[in-house]
Amino acid sequence: MSEIFKAGPDDVEISEREECFSGFYRIERLQLRHRQFAGGMGPLISRELFVRHDAVCVLPYDPQRDEVVLVEQFRVGALEAGVNPWLLELVAGLIDKDEEPEEVARREAVEEAGITLGALWPIAQYLPSPGGSNELVYLFVGRCDSSQAVGIHGLAEEGEDIRVHVLPFEDALQAVRDGRINNAASMLALQWLALNRAEVRGLWV
Repeated sequence: MSEIFKAGPDDVEISEREECFSGFYRIERLQLRHRQFAGGMGPLISRELFVRHDAVCVLPYDPQRDEVVLVEQFRVGALEAGVNPWLLELVAGLIDKDEEPEEVARREAVEEAGITLGALWPIAQYLPSPGGSNELVYLFVGRCDSSQAVGIHGLAEEGEDIRVHVLPFEDALQAVRDGRINNAASMLALQWLALNRAEVRGLWV
């Protein structure tokens, strides 16, 4: 495979940036040109950009019991996609304050699942939808005691209604296989743990 193009300061020219909407999220319209593989700058193109805070997603994992903690909540995007809008997901939250990703992971674990995380194992940083959004996701596995995970959680002032599920790891992986878990962060984290579980348990048990 040839080397991936690495952009320099002169490889993208943004001629105009217009704010189309500003609320909890923001939408901007950019007029830009970028360098093409054949050489030279391409034509002026218009692109809408969904501006989001970066996010943190963490898979709480109990290495002693070989169990994972997932949360279930309503998602309007899934509703509009025509699928069941109650999703099994990772604990997650936006970095909307002056916080490090690890701090967000620990805070959200308490708010969404009522658990305290121990060691955090970074999995990846990835762009879930780079064709139209600038969101960067920080993905972790977090050590936990799954026996403490129970009940319904979330912040009432944010309209959150979050139910906790504790699953044997193999059951969670099967839920990925059969499509019951159908969101990217959860699929990535569970598949990563499937590949690295022996190493994780070797260090955490």
